[in-house]
Amino acid sequence: MGLVCSCDKNYISSVPTMPVSLKIDLSGKYNTFRNSTNEFLFFEKPVYDADRVGFAGILIYSGVNFDDNGNPVYYAFDMACTHELSQSAKVYPVAGEFGKVKCAKCGTIYDVSLGFGNPVSGQSKEILRKYRVTVTDTYLYVSQ
Repeated sequence: MGLVCSCDKNYISSVPTMPVSLKIDLSGKYNTFRNSTNEFLFFEKPVYDADRVGFAGILIYSGVNFDDNGNPVYYAFDMACTHELSQSAKVYPVAGEFGKVKCAKCGTIYDVSLGFGNPVSGQSKEILRKYRVTVTDTYLYVSQ
């Protein structure tokens, strides 16, 4: 059983703190995401009643890094743009751009490819709010 975690608790985000709890079945509906790289999943609404999707939804990215066992490293972020701070101003993948997401309202582009979520162009100066990712043999969990 493999276990991968990613989270940096050394920053304070301006994105409001909201409950985060998401369980994704990597052997079922999302099995193609399991060993992918440079892929995105978005959860703007809970999948199950117990799920909580943060302030504006959860973006999960299968990064370009691999763990010691050769498995992709996954990152999760709140979909809220850190410049707009609105539940309706969300980030989505930029077509043709590797690991980049863009705010649909202000146009800020963020780089999520290495798990930082840092702005690379546009008005925002703050990284996207990050969430913890834990992967087991069957499930991917996102939490605070």
